[in-house]
Amino acid sequence: MSHLPDHVRRAIEITSAAGTRERIIDITTLGRRTGRPRRIEIFFYRAAGATYLCSGAGGAATDWHANLLANPNFTFHLKNGTRADLPARATPVTDPAERQAVLAEIVADLNQPHDPGTIRPTRLEDWADSRLMRISFRQRP
Repeated sequence: MSHLPDHVRRAIEITSAAGTRERIIDITTLGRRTGRPRRIEIFFYRAAGATYLCSGAGGAATDWHANLLANPNFTFHLKNGTRADLPARATPVTDPAERQAVLAEIVADLNQPHDPGTIRPTRLEDWADSRLMRISFRQRP
């Protein structure tokens, strides 16, 4: 992320002190069947020094996840405070040890006493089947 401006990097590198507002972004994916842009609001998470998107407790299938599996390039839209439309790439997290470590950190973060999200309290076992994507930010061409 060193290629990003400092204020954008700070907005992405949230800590457990961040509130709900700082965690909400939009993403624009390409529809896997239509090829049309699809924009949704979603939470992003920081864990293990990286940025993630996660489907949350229960692990239900999501269109955004299926779209990113079909085409991993998307736009990450910061919209609260700092505004930026960032080209990004999603990589599914499939390694069991990495998934466990990242999900444990996400759940611990969500269980902070200041309630950083709307999903509280939460248990790690409820998140075991979550769709989990690691995000890298690409330089503009």
